[in-house]
Amino acid sequence: MLVLVAPGQGAQTPGFLTPWLELPGAADRVAGWSDAIGLDLVHYGTQADADAIRDTAVAQPLLVAAGILSAAALGDTAPDAVAGHSVGEITAAAFAGVLDDTAALGLVRKRGLAMADAAAVTETGMSALLGGDPETSVAHLEKLGLTPANINGAGQIVAAGTLEQLAALNDDKPEGVRKVVPLKVAGAFHTHHMAPAVETLAKAAAELNPGDPRVRYISNKDGRAVATGAEVLERLVGQVANPVRWDLCMETFKELGVTALIEVCPGGTLTGLAKRALPGVTTLALKTPDDLDAARALISEHAGA
Repeated sequence: MLVLVAPGQGAQTPGFLTPWLELPGAADRVAGWSDAIGLDLVHYGTQADADAIRDTAVAQPLLVAAGILSAAALGDTAPDAVAGHSVGEITAAAFAGVLDDTAALGLVRKRGLAMADAAAVTETGMSALLGGDPETSVAHLEKLGLTPANINGAGQIVAAGTLEQLAALNDDKPEGVRKVVPLKVAGAFHTHHMAPAVETLAKAAAELNPGDPRVRYISNKDGRAVATGAEVLERLVGQVANPVRWDLCMETFKELGVTALIEVCPGGTLTGLAKRALPGVTTLALKTPDDLDAARALISEHAGA
């Protein structure tokens, strides 16, 4: 059984889209998406520096475009399940047929702009905690006024809050935490700081006509499979200001008997978590088109449960 997953913000690096645009028709396809959403995805994916693609309003559409493009390059074989981390859930909604590509990119463009506006109100950010006991870490974060915005499993929790709160965390780590790593994001996503973006996204979602998922869609709200397109959209709206429970998604992967996991471009983050939390599951990260043959072989061997 094979699951296809999409990473969230922070996975992007300068120039990561360049080799993908060399695939037949890819540059034209991305140029068309750029025109549709009013953002030059080709420029940002090939020439922009790290600061430019750290901008929430840029990073989110760029990640969804890269995920859709790299998944399409795998061919017509469908995975058995899909899931996404944070904004990667919009990518997963496109994989599952809940949204077509243009609708997914239009929604994520509005999401990115709304979250960037919300992030501009107060200087906020996110940091990953490596190691430690989850319950101890969560209690410690709450004591500092921080939100456990991503509970990722495999010993990783992401804290979110003001820069002052994150500085206090750096000086006062929870017991057992080895390291606190600032993330390349521009705000405290999945916290109350993003509440202003929820209403904007709800209005955008109300204009869409989602289809029901064609493959099992695992929600990062609680790790549950979602059966209707309407509920997928409802959860996409709510997760902007609510924690991501990737740990529960991986628990569901275990329960389903997943044997292989492929992470679309820019892959690496979620496969890293899976290697630690899902022993025995074969993982592959799509970083460049050179990884496509191995991914297709994995699909042929594991998909179709």
